[in-house]
Amino acid sequence: MTETAGNESAPKSHPQGFFEPAPGACQILLVRHGQSAPFVEGQPFELVDGQGNPPLSPKGEWQANQVGERLADEPIDAIYATSLQRTSQTAAPLAKRLGLDITIEPDLREVHLGEGEGGLFRQMASEGHPAALAMRQKQEWSEIPGAESNKQLAERCVRALTGIAERHPDQLVAVFCHGGVVSALLGHAIGRQDFTFGGCRNGSISHLVIGETGWIIRTFNDGGHVGPLTADPEPPT
Repeated sequence: MTETAGNESAPKSHPQGFFEPAPGACQILLVRHGQSAPFVEGQPFELVDGQGNPPLSPKGEWQANQVGERLADEPIDAIYATSLQRTSQTAAPLAKRLGLDITIEPDLREVHLGEGEGGLFRQMASEGHPAALAMRQKQEWSEIPGAESNKQLAERCVRALTGIAERHPDQLVAVFCHGGVVSALLGHAIGRQDFTFGGCRNGSISHLVIGETGWIIRTFNDGGHVGPLTADPEPPT
């Protein structure tokens, strides 16, 4: 008697899989700090190692709490922040939820803005200062007198993040840093030193994987937890 097709084994199914990092790779969540306090003319921010050190604004504190809620269920093994207080303040709600300490990595601090430090660059930008205009047109930080160059920023940030990755193989790490730093690091991942990744929103998350095969960008500027893609809403009262 001939065997019917109904008795044959079903073909093996091959579903589309989810990304898996290579063995030994470190997954890094780059989190931009929440909104910092406004600069008031004639009242420059205090400096830490020559750089402006404003605290979070009330809106920034709300954004920090939103980040903490967004990442609370992720299997994070370590939390890093920079030597500027707005990053550790943004990391604090998540660190409290997870029971983790915050490790400070000074070399991931924001780009040094030279004559624009202490908050003065915000005024320069709003008033159309020639240095601010040249910086944006040429996409080069060193157009601001005394500022770091794109290359200098990238070199110290890449060195610092590489060190973090080497200390945390096969782990997930949250790194709270700055917009210019996120831009420099993701630019390095694709071999650029311009502002391709500039302008990420406060409280946004970018996912980077660093391993023996190189740097892989998984996401950039994920900020749904702090509002719609095209708006910057005020926190609920």
